[in-house]
Amino acid sequence: MKIGLFFGSFNPVHTGHLLIANYFIQFAGFDKIWFVVSPQNPFKSNDELLDEKVRLALLHLAIDGDPRFEASDVEFNLERPSYTVTTLAYLRKAYPDYTFCPIIGGDNLQSFHLWKNYTEILNNHQVYVYRRAGFHENPILANHPHIKVFEVPLLNISSTYIREMIQAGKSIKYLVPEKVESEIIAKQFYR
Repeated sequence: MKIGLFFGSFNPVHTGHLLIANYFIQFAGFDKIWFVVSPQNPFKSNDELLDEKVRLALLHLAIDGDPRFEASDVEFNLERPSYTVTTLAYLRKAYPDYTFCPIIGGDNLQSFHLWKNYTEILNNHQVYVYRRAGFHENPILANHPHIKVFEVPLLNISSTYIREMIQAGKSIKYLVPEKVESEIIAKQFYR
């Protein structure tokens, strides 16, 4: 089974994430996409992070009923901060018959050579990249055979933008799935 691993804080999950996953499941030959909730990204501040279990619950609401997608808490019980190389090694051991391919944004590709043991990731996995605004090839990895770049239709929204909208008292309708919006409003997340 070929699994696309869409790593992220998902703080909160939004429509843009779902569009990217939908693109890859249709055009990259994946059997499933696992949304891997990162409890602590080594490159990000945790100042505005909701608890990882809450972010996972919102993700479950977002993908409810779509058998192509799965919400994963695999990193919750691994060493922190969450390093992709550690998660991938764990998954290879736990699911030896599966092929795992990380899905990352073009902005992450630009700094990929700074990731912990990035060469180990590239030696063992194909990395699927979706271009983002301002995307530039990483000169260190420009022609690496295990990096596959895709032109994915993107929405120019981010979790940061959604949190700012909530804090400003603005509507997030259509930016996140309806069930996610309802839960954020009911629980007053990001206020």
